[in-house]
Amino acid sequence: MTININLLKIQHQPLHFRISQTTLTRLLPPFQVFIRLPFQSSPLYFPITAQCFKISCISRVEPSVYFDEEGEREGPNDGPITEFEDLAPNGVVFRKTLRLVECSMFAAVTGLVYFLSNSLAIENYFGCFFSLPIVISSMRWGVACGRKQLVATVVLLFVLSGPVKAINYLLTHGITGFTMGALWRLGADWKVSISLCTLARAIGLVGYVLTTSFLIRENILGLITINIHASLSYIFAAIGINLIPSMNFIYSLFGTLVLLNSASFVFLLHLLYSVFLTRMGMKTSLRLPRWLEKAI
Repeated sequence: MTININLLKIQHQPLHFRISQTTLTRLLPPFQVFIRLPFQSSPLYFPITAQCFKISCISRVEPSVYFDEEGEREGPNDGPITEFEDLAPNGVVFRKTLRLVECSMFAAVTGLVYFLSNSLAIENYFGCFFSLPIVISSMRWGVACGRKQLVATVVLLFVLSGPVKAINYLLTHGITGFTMGALWRLGADWKVSISLCTLARAIGLVGYVLTTSFLIRENILGLITINIHASLSYIFAAIGINLIPSMNFIYSLFGTLVLLNSASFVFLLHLLYSVFLTRMGMKTSLRLPRWLEKAI
């Protein structure tokens, strides 16, 4: 008895796909199954209908596009370009980083030099340079940057040498440098700049005297006026003038001397810083007098 091994035969047709722009149709053709049993003469026929899956629409996902404050179009594809633009010398991130690093270095150097000069008692030799970093920062990056550098330097000196040295730097050099840098940044004339810087320097010196008097529990301002009164009385007596100066006259004379000292110091700072900034290539940012511009 012969056994037929080919009991199952499956006939199928090739699959066909048709894809359009908006629709996707997948056609599954019908196929037939023939089963032949040993005791039957004719095979069994099982028709299977085809299934059709139809997708009417496929949505397109567009990349997100937004506009920044300046109206420039930005999106996912602009990431690397924006990153390279920020790292460029004229990029926003690069300039902010440069400003932060430069101001931090100026504050650190100023605080360290002031601390060492006070420790070695050589402050009088470097006193004219303590205000220069604040002026440079204000001229390069703006008044706000100069103010931040002043605060950073004072905080650094507060940590290194205590509140006394920090207050002394603020009163004698910090206020003067910030005032000069702000006025030069705003393009003020030398007459206005010297006048306001002289006033700031004089107020700082008087504040320094009052602060020192409070710390040592001694009236230094009273001692200064008494010595001036005694010196003038001695001079009038030596000349032959029988006159005793009043205390109001002594106070007025003391204020005048402080203003003269501050004005001479500020004028020398203007000359020195003008030459220094000119050598640094910042002459176009300065508003110099004609005589000084011709001399430089």
